[in-house]
Amino acid sequence: MLQPVCRRTWAPQGQTPILRQWDRHDRLSVISALTLAPRRRRYGLYWAAYPHNIRHEQVLRFLRALRRHLPRGFTLIWDGHSAHQAQAVEAWLARQRRIVVEPLPAYAPELNPVEQVWNHTKNVDLANHTPDSLAAVADTVEGALTGTSAEQALLDGFMRETELEPMYHYLCKGQ
Repeated sequence: MLQPVCRRTWAPQGQTPILRQWDRHDRLSVISALTLAPRRRRYGLYWAAYPHNIRHEQVLRFLRALRRHLPRGFTLIWDGHSAHQAQAVEAWLARQRRIVVEPLPAYAPELNPVEQVWNHTKNVDLANHTPDSLAAVADTVEGALTGTSAEQALLDGFMRETELEPMYHYLCKGQ
């Protein structure tokens, strides 16, 4: 997320905007979950950021925090990221009676509503953003995700954009 996503913008004629950025090697990795409370038809967006690649330890920490926020349980729909398939993660999930795991097919980002969150964050909220430090990008991402989490219509759009819409209607009807 440290390299800017360049988007078109408006500028006075003859004053082309220039994004000044250098090739960086540090990184910000973020794990996130989009939740839906079927009865209230209310979305939640949870995330955690790390200054390194996410490994199974961070996945477990995130899942434990999510479990504390959602004590009644939840269905976990996720992709085949290697950290998701770690033995420690699978063993922990196997012991959770109130968490149901539904894996997404391989290479199917169009089915994952969280991918829609990241597309929006990168291409809208962070477009033309040129951070000068990891802390600056972390602050911007935090602000962007906080803003996105408050927009129920936007989160609903992310869910509707996936091909999981039949599941969305099933959940919202409480069947």
